[in-house]
Amino acid sequence: MQPKLFVAMAGNIGAGKSTAAKIISRHFGFDLFHEPVVENRFLKLYYNDMRRWSFTLQMEFLLARIEHHRHIERLGGGCIQDRTLIEDPEIFAKYLHGLGNMNDNELDLYFDYFKRFNEQFRQPDRVILLHTPDVNVLLRRIAERGREEERGITSDFLRGLNGYYETFDQVAEQKYGLKVLRIDVTNRDFRRGEERSKFLEEVQEFMSEALPGNQELPFAVSPRDELN
Repeated sequence: MQPKLFVAMAGNIGAGKSTAAKIISRHFGFDLFHEPVVENRFLKLYYNDMRRWSFTLQMEFLLARIEHHRHIERLGGGCIQDRTLIEDPEIFAKYLHGLGNMNDNELDLYFDYFKRFNEQFRQPDRVILLHTPDVNVLLRRIAERGREEERGITSDFLRGLNGYYETFDQVAEQKYGLKVLRIDVTNRDFRRGEERSKFLEEVQEFMSEALPGNQELPFAVSPRDELN
């Protein structure tokens, strides 16, 4: 029987979370919970006018991730979540507030909702943080995936988010009690070859620490098959 293991990805825009989550999902047979970007009704509006839409966007993401957690509670096996619930309050909301795009009352209201919801749900057993100090890497990957609504993202905006991601693993561990694996993705491409195998080995070892006794993680697809 597959262990009930809840793993979540974390990282800046363009860090490669979605790609990594798909690789983990396929390799270990985990249910995948995509980041609700495409379905977000306010994302394009937000990038056109951040001051007007920041609070609305953050509430939309919060509700979508809460719905993910509701489904995760009912799962019997392993799952991988593309972006953690705590990144929105600890990184995006605080950063947008610092930029003046959310006022004090909006930030307080957002945290009121987050705290009320967060205490009701199970936290991830493990968090995998993908990080790079080089925002040019992020910009290149954002351009490669070609999302229309992300065309206006600037290096300054990503650099500001990176400032929060520098300490995210400490916040996750000390404030929320989460175990975090930090991986520098500056010169790594997990999509194929040896880097893919190396990444899966790192992830397997990290996730196995959360399993009781000598329980092992099953594989849905062999590493050899995935390299083709």
